[in-house]
Amino acid sequence: MFEAILIEKDGEGQRVSRCRIPADRLPAGEVLVEIAYSTLNYKDALALTGKAPVVRSFPMVPGIDFSGIVAESSDPRYSPGDRVVLNGWGVGETHWGGLAGRARVRADWLVPLPEGMSLRHAMALGTAGYTAMLCVMALERNGVRPGSGEVAVTGAAGGVGSIATALLAGRGYSVAAVTGRMEEAEFLKSLGASSLVDRADLSGKPRPLARERWAGAIDVAGGSVLANLLSMIRYGGTVAACGLAAGLDLPANVAPFILRGVSLVGVDSVMCPQEPRREAWRRLTAEMDRDKLEALTVELPFSEVIETAPKFLAGQVRGRLLVPIAPDLE
Repeated sequence: MFEAILIEKDGEGQRVSRCRIPADRLPAGEVLVEIAYSTLNYKDALALTGKAPVVRSFPMVPGIDFSGIVAESSDPRYSPGDRVVLNGWGVGETHWGGLAGRARVRADWLVPLPEGMSLRHAMALGTAGYTAMLCVMALERNGVRPGSGEVAVTGAAGGVGSIATALLAGRGYSVAAVTGRMEEAEFLKSLGASSLVDRADLSGKPRPLARERWAGAIDVAGGSVLANLLSMIRYGGTVAACGLAAGLDLPANVAPFILRGVSLVGVDSVMCPQEPRREAWRRLTAEMDRDKLEALTVELPFSEVIETAPKFLAGQVRGRLLVPIAPDLE
């Protein structure tokens, strides 16, 4: 038996509970992992509250990421005792996820933890940190360098945004932190933000082209925020888009692309191939300032995950919510 959060659904609606589950109920997979840490992410909060149809089969154990120790493996790439991390692949949506004591998953979905990365550190970063690094890598591939000019980061007080701010600042970029919570100014400056932008400045009706402001951007919002960003990117700049917190629609036009040569690059952390995943985790191990990571990490007890999900969606939390499950596995 192991403890888990379970989402169930019937004709009367969705129910979420903490319960104990027998190991033989775990779904198929080549590797059984004892979970040390998981997290609470935006997608997990949607699943737990039922605010969006994230979960595609029931019952479901949510949790889109976890770190832990291999307990059993029928795949030669992994052996008992190996330290691993998992992000995405539909875990927590179509396959039981990380907000539990155990998970059984496909070997192809796992990434071995790099040397120097602890199980706790891995989930303090989690999917947010891994996604932020994929965005940084996308900007670099498109030629946005520290000397190119200021880079905007939306949702800067959230998980992806806070880590993206710290990563970019650590590499020498000037970062404009875009946030709807200007009271977080000192926190964002402590992560390395060189300036702050009120999200309201990017929430109005987008113009075809606005004054050029930024060499690039990392966007977690979508919607009119992304459309406004695109209109303000300097000639030849790039926006790495990885989220939809402000909406799925993109009320933009082609002017930034055909008149300023702006690039819009999509960043997908869920089905991303293995090599970029491993590169992202190697770079996170080497580049993420541990003190800054600790400053933006809050430990959330497993017993408080369900009640915290609505607060997450209401924008009442900042940084990373780390959920210890079996920290003594470290």
